Order: sequence, then C-alpha cells, then structure tokens
Amino acid sequence: MADKMVNLKINGIDVEVKAGTTILEAAKKVGIKIPTLCYLKDINAIGACRVCVVEVKGARSLVASCVYPVSEGMEVFTSTPRVLKSRKTTVELILSNHNKACLSCVRSLNCELQALSEELGCDAEHFSGAKTPSTIDDSTPYLVRDNSKCILCRRCVSACKQYQSIGVIGANSRGFNTHIASQFSLPLMDVACVGCGQCINVCPVGALTEKDETDKVLEAINDPSKYVIVGTAPSVRVGLGEEFGYPIGSNVEGQMVTALKMLGFDDVFDVNFTADLTIMEEGTEFLDRVKNGGVLPMMTSCSPAWIKFVEHYYPEMIPNLSSCKSPQQMFGAICKTYYAEKIGKDPKDIVVVSIMPCTAKKFEKTRGNQSAAGEGIPDIDYSLTTRELAKLIKKQGILFRDLKDSKFDAPIGIGSGAGLIFGATGGVMEAALRTIADLVTGKDLDSFEYTDVRGIKGIKEATVPLTIDGKDIDVKVAVASGLANARELIEKIKSGEAKDYHFIEIMSCPGGCVNGGGQPIRSAYIRNNYDLRELRAKGIYDTDAKMTLRKSHENPVIKEIYETYLEKPNSHKAHKILHTSYVARSNH
Repeated sequence: MADKMVNLKINGIDVEVKAGTTILEAAKKVGIKIPTLCYLKDINAIGACRVCVVEVKGARSLVASCVYPVSEGMEVFTSTPRVLKSRKTTVELILSNHNKACLSCVRSLNCELQALSEELGCDAEHFSGAKTPSTIDDSTPYLVRDNSKCILCRRCVSACKQYQSIGVIGANSRGFNTHIASQFSLPLMDVACVGCGQCINVCPVGALTEKDETDKVLEAINDPSKYVIVGTAPSVRVGLGEEFGYPIGSNVEGQMVTALKMLGFDDVFDVNFTADLTIMEEGTEFLDRVKNGGVLPMMTSCSPAWIKFVEHYYPEMIPNLSSCKSPQQMFGAICKTYYAEKIGKDPKDIVVVSIMPCTAKKFEKTRGNQSAAGEGIPDIDYSLTTRELAKLIKKQGILFRDLKDSKFDAPIGIGSGAGLIFGATGGVMEAALRTIADLVTGKDLDSFEYTDVRGIKGIKEATVPLTIDGKDIDVKVAVASGLANARELIEKIKSGEAKDYHFIEIMSCPGGCVNGGGQPIRSAYIRNNYDLRELRAKGIYDTDAKMTLRKSHENPVIKEIYETYLEKPNSHKAHKILHTSYVARSNH
C-alpha cells in the first residue's frame, strides 16, 4: 500500500510529503532550515526549547515544528516577525542563565547556542538576574560536566538512555533548580557510567567535555629526559580532517603523520599494527576455545566502554570476554617492552601517547593489569581524543591543510587493511575472519571480504563455514554497535533465544569507533541530515580496498615480533604482555 501523501504550503511554497512528517522535516525538503536546540533526530524530539517554533495559519499560538505533524492544506510560515521575535526572546532567556565565558570555552566557534545567538542578533544581557546554582563534576578521568553552561536540552540524557541503554544521568530537582546530574547527584565516577562520551558528542554547548591532557603531553615532549612515542587509532585518520574543513570521512593520514612529527614526538606509530596483533592473539584464542571446549560465545575486548558495561551490568558474562588487551593497551605494552629493548631505553623513561576516537580510553589506561613493563609503569601514559589532537595542532600554529604527506615510522608504523577496518562496526570481526579462515585452511584465500558484517545496522549476523581440526563447523558470528543493541543481544543469549553464536563483536558506540565519543563534534543539523557513521566508515573501507597488505597475519613486522620476541600467539610471554583480566563492578 502506497504511503499517504499530504500537500501543504511552507512560506508560500507547495510541498508534498508523507503523512506523519513533521513541519521541521517538510521545510528541509524545500530548502528551508528551521533552527533547533533540543531536537536530535531519532532520540530527542520533545519540543522543549521552543527555538523551532513556526506559525501555522489558523492556530492561536506558535507551534514547535520538530514535533508538529503536517496536515492536508496546512499553511506554515517559518520566519514572520512574530516567529523571529519569539525565537530571539527564547534564546535571550537561555543566555540569562548561561555561563557566557565564550572566549575561554572549548566549544567557542563550534557552539550551537553561540551560533544561534549571533544569527538572531540576541542581546546576551537583555534578561539578567539570578542564575541556577551549578557545580562542576570532574570526578572521572575522562569527562568534565560544567552545569553552568548547560541549557537543559536533555540531548545528553537521551543519548545515554537511547543509544546506550545506560541512563545514569537525568534531570534532577524541579523548576528553577532543575539540573542534569546522576541519581542523588552522585559524582559520575560513583555511578555505572561506562565513559563512552556519546553525551559529549550531542551536547550543543560546552557543558560536557573530555578531560584535557594536551598540556601534559606537551610537557612530556619538552622534557629532554623523556622519549615520547605516539600512536594513532584507525578511525582518527578519517575524523581529524573535519576539524580542518575537510569533507566528512576524508582520510588525512599522511598530513596527520606530518603534523605529529612537527609536534615533536620521537616516534610516530600506527595503532593499526597492534590491531593486527590483537587479531593474532584473539583469533588464536577463539580457535583454542572452539577446539578445547572453552567458553563460547567469545566476545571481543577492544572497546573499553563495552568492557566496563559488562563489568557493571552483566558480570556473569565476563568469562565470555576475550582476555586480550585492546589495541591501545597492546600498543603501549609493546612500546615499553619489545620496542624499549630494541632501542635500549628504560621503560620508565618512555612516555606513550595514544590518539583515540574515544573518551573511554582515558579510563582504560588507568585499569589494573595494564602494566606490561612492570608495576608502576602504565602501558599508556596519556590518551588524547581526535578533538584534542586537533587542538594541539592549532595551538602549535601548524597549518594542517598546507602539510605534505608523511609515512609512519618503522617498525610499529606498519599495519594492514584488517587493522584499519577495526574503526568501523564489524571491522574487528571481518579482520579476525580474514586471518582465522587462512589459518584453518592453511591457504592464502583470495575471497576474504566478509560484507555481511559490514554496515551500520545495529545487530548483524553471519554464518561462516570453516573446517577446524577436521570438523566442518558453521561458525555463527554476531556484530552489535551501540550498547542498547549490545544489551538486546546479550538478553537474547541469556534467554536462550540466541544460543548458537560462536564469536561476537561489540562496539560501544553506534557505528563503531568512527562515531566514538572523542571524534569531531558536529552540530545537530549535520547529525540530523548526514550519517557520520557511514561517511567515516566509507573512508576506512575505501582505503582498505586499495591496500596490498590486507590480512593481519601477513604483516611482516607481526611475523618478526613473534619470531624474535613473543614466540607464538597466546604463548606464556604473549599472555603476560598482551592479555589482561576484568572485575565485576556495582551497577548502582
């Protein structure tokens, strides 16, 4: 049955849209942008901020276009004097209760409130008076909440609940004293927050930011007694360019490497290398579990927010987790063991910095059992987000768009396409299958693109026929991104509805690391009209397709490190350096 269509006029322009379409959506179809603050497609359509109001002929009052459906014959006016006056007054009232220290705010020039205030010609001091008492919560190693900048749009609340099924933040108190906080206004560190940072990505202002470590990194670089190594995660190269005006998904790897060298790092390496190492360890661990009756389904351990989610909410599933450290932690571990020996440096004098699309990585580096070089020597010293790297580049006066390409340093700068696709949901699974299939057949298979696990669908399944120890096994795999989808999958496994999985990949952020909590912040308008996940993932897969080295086990440096140092995948030495353990945590 065909969808029912509705005809209306917007600013005198004829429009035909499907029944149920909102005025906001209908206006976009004819090239009219209606401003919003609280609205976020799919997760936060509450009509609360009243910035998106419009006039509808015959209606007594202005209506919120983000929630008001169209009707046959409707006439809408989006920018009458009455509408513009209302929007201006609304924004000025928001500003009256807002910390307007814009010049020192990390979101200056990328703030939706600031942009809207300028667009409407607002007077920031038009309404002055008392301000809601506010606090700063900097209790975690990854996030800072400054409620003096909060505009109560509730986008962060919706992201936490809808994307991640966590719901550890919400609106506390009532009336003038309403503020966003955790239950009983507990510090964020004392509740079951997983650190994913999706709340930061959707905040329209500077109320939520990652905990900045850029000054500490610069201090280390300028300390002559320290040897400072940096490594970049796969998805950073397809996110960083957005901070410098490149189209979404542009791969700026070469310029990024040049910028990192100009910043003064002693070595610039690629975490793709330890993504390959992860596949060797994780793939071998999986085969061992299948052959010897180990706990199945085995679940990947690359996403630290996912790991913390299991520890808080499903501790009974901890035995299902791979014991492998994440690529970030393996990177630090290898730098402070194998590489430290190779260059004759004391691990205590090596500082390892990771550049990640993720805020949870800042927590992960503080976890226990993450000190391969010895007690008191962390695998990773500092973890910067993609945004923090952009901030460093700008701070040091580097003209990013003018830079020529450079290559990563040897030897830990060599990574495969399999390591690269870790950045997209399904990428870890596909990378593992590329290697596992070759290992069990003893052949270099020509067909190794497992497209069934690609794409942004929340939960994906595939069956891969393999012969393991002479037995034909239909290996059933599942991939989920976004913790709401992860929860759905786990509940199906627990109930017995899905009981035959062998291997499961979970990424905590919807779409995977390309959409991580540390990636460039885009306005609601961009998020509502462009799929950041698809565009950034495309940049990764397009690059993988052009590479000659596309399987982790074929990486020559991976071969060398096992031959000369780690012995073999899952050896005693490899376990000591590259594997870890987990703990059950309270979910209150």
